Amino acid sequence: MTRARAVAPIVARLFDFRHLRTRLAVLYAGLFAIALIVVAIVAQVMIRAHAQASVRAELSTSGTVYDRIWALRAKSLTGSADVLARDFGFRTAVASGDRPTIASAVANLRSRAGVANAFVVEMSGEVIGDGPADLRAALTSLPSRFANGTNNAVIASGAGTYRLIVAPIMAPVEIGQVVFAVPLDANEMRALERLSAIPLTATMLHRRTDGHWVATDRFAAGDTALDRFVAGAIVSAGSAPATLDLPGGKSFALAIPLAGRGNTPEAALLLSYPLEKALASYQSLQIGIALAGVMGLILVLLGSRRLANGIARPIAALDAAAKALEEGSRAELAVEGSDEIARLAESFNTMSAGILEREHRITHLAFHDSLTGLPNRTYFRQQLEAALIRAPKMAEKAAVLCLDLDGFKGVNDTLGHPIGDALLRQVGLMLGDLAQDGTVSRLGGDEFAIILAGRLDDDRPRALSQEIIDRFRKPILVDGHQIATGVSIGIAIGPGDGADADLLLKSADLALYRAKQDGRGVFRFFEPALDAAARKRRQLELDLREAILTGQFRLNYQPIFDLAKDRIGCFESLLRWQHPTRGDVSPVEFIPVAEETGLIVAIGEWVMHEACRQAAEWPAHVRVAVNVSPLQFRNSGFSNIIFQALTRSGLPANRLEIEITESVFLDGETGVLQVLHQLRGMGVRIALDDFGTGYSSLSYLRSFPFDKIKIDKSFVDRVAQDESSAAIVHAIVDLARALKMETTAEGVEDREQLNELRGQGCSSIQGYWFSRPIEGNAVLEMLAGKMSAAA
Repeated sequence: MTRARAVAPIVARLFDFRHLRTRLAVLYAGLFAIALIVVAIVAQVMIRAHAQASVRAELSTSGTVYDRIWALRAKSLTGSADVLARDFGFRTAVASGDRPTIASAVANLRSRAGVANAFVVEMSGEVIGDGPADLRAALTSLPSRFANGTNNAVIASGAGTYRLIVAPIMAPVEIGQVVFAVPLDANEMRALERLSAIPLTATMLHRRTDGHWVATDRFAAGDTALDRFVAGAIVSAGSAPATLDLPGGKSFALAIPLAGRGNTPEAALLLSYPLEKALASYQSLQIGIALAGVMGLILVLLGSRRLANGIARPIAALDAAAKALEEGSRAELAVEGSDEIARLAESFNTMSAGILEREHRITHLAFHDSLTGLPNRTYFRQQLEAALIRAPKMAEKAAVLCLDLDGFKGVNDTLGHPIGDALLRQVGLMLGDLAQDGTVSRLGGDEFAIILAGRLDDDRPRALSQEIIDRFRKPILVDGHQIATGVSIGIAIGPGDGADADLLLKSADLALYRAKQDGRGVFRFFEPALDAAARKRRQLELDLREAILTGQFRLNYQPIFDLAKDRIGCFESLLRWQHPTRGDVSPVEFIPVAEETGLIVAIGEWVMHEACRQAAEWPAHVRVAVNVSPLQFRNSGFSNIIFQALTRSGLPANRLEIEITESVFLDGETGVLQVLHQLRGMGVRIALDDFGTGYSSLSYLRSFPFDKIKIDKSFVDRVAQDESSAAIVHAIVDLARALKMETTAEGVEDREQLNELRGQGCSSIQGYWFSRPIEGNAVLEMLAGKMSAAA
């Protein structure tokens, strides 16, 4: 009991998996055991495969030998039978029916040939000769040649299985047959077995009337597997050796079908060899492999334990050094040898020596921009916060300049991002040279910021901004490229424009936004009105999003009067917003915000569906016109939106008129023309709105055949008083008529304008003279009233 207690702690230490050495030892031993098992399995498979191949080869050889021996014997017996069949006296005895002579000759022949049975079969079917009765009965009718084209065959009778050799007796026609019947009995099989190099078993099988193959000499057969095996051999005229379950156990077997009287063999030779005997010679090899594996496993256990100790000891020292390093003390490992463990110790020492340097580098990366090396937004905010805290105490100021490069996106798009990055680095250097008394930071993208802190001259922010703008008006050379760029600057001065860093930066951003609105390449100071405007715009954006969700929009319609047909031919849909508290919000106020924020896409989709839905109820000759902003038009799904609106409303496509302005062509004509042709293919009419203003170009009229040109109100206002305005309108009408386009004059407000436009041949008019915009539910009432321009 005491001894067992003493051994227990030792065993516990040996198998304590908390230690690396124990896990390594078990891992190595386990891996070797797995490898050993795999090798043993592979060896067993190879041994079995080799044994199978050897036995199968021997079986095939034995089958071939059997065929050749019987071929030689059949040839010898055929010769003996032919000698007797050609003997003149024998033929005379057969022809005359001299049975004693025939019987004597047959007995003599049987003795000389050394066969068990010899017969003469007359043409009448009479069998002369001694032999088993069932064999004699089977010989009553035999052909001279069997189905296989030879004179020999194997038959099965009640007494056994026999190989027959038949020779015809000719005088000169066939008058009988000489027949040898060699029994294929146990003695014959034993003789065949003695010819093989391995102790195989030869068994003669014959087919019963029920189709089963059976053997009568050594074992009872007739199972289904044997039937299939022999049947396969008959079909393929000989089988390949295979493994078969026989009464003596699992064996390698080869079936040789023996040609019979007809097309189907009546007997087959089965050569078999037990699997157990085939593998017996390999038992010593298997035992040797097992012993070698056990010895190898023991050696691996001992070696892996020692190896594990050699690895675990320096790793334990490394663990202790790492813990010391974690606690803040420098640790050095002793380097022993030149193996991986020694190199690991060297690496650890190098790592511990470089940790301080990396900490400095990480700190630098955390507060500096990786591209330009300038302070980043985090460092900038800390410095600005510190300057604002110090400013009231020291009677100082803190100015923030927010800078944004003009046209930087074009540099990336045309010259590539590497050139854009190089430009940003050079800009950082230029700003550092110009603002040596400030802190220059890169906030992200092409946005930079400068902090001017301390006892500032009141004019210093303005002077520095102007100096920066003047410097950036000159092209910048970057990697051989002359890049023309500019800079917009917003200036905020704290603590007046913001008491904390976030608020002051926001004020500078608002000033920067104003500088961009005022044409770029300028600087602007923050004004309180900017903040109020930004808040108002932000609230308007939030209200717009709420309006989309709650359905606060409606459509009004202004009629377009067809002068030629003297009736209303179209209504232009006009968006109206009824805010719950603001009341009616002017489109001039909310449409620009919707376009800047992208909300115009969702609003425009609603307008398209609503206008088509209401217009579907109008008379067939009345169209509806819908204004489309450039942002909507450039949306990839714009054509699908129109198709869905027409499909859901049932409005014919030719009753929908899309009004676009020339600004949609600013980004290039190719994509715009593709969409226009898609809409034209659907049957939708296209009108060019505000023609003659903005970016007018006659090339647009040449590129795409618009259905209508809308003459801007600025030309219509003085068409009756000003000859130049009248001339412009006249030129537009003549141009449209030549291009087979209609014209609509906008903003018609008195009879003089109407008469002038009618006289110049304008197709239709639109304006307050005819009607102000009306609610959607009043359209049908207006159409029923048949209002005219003359009225």
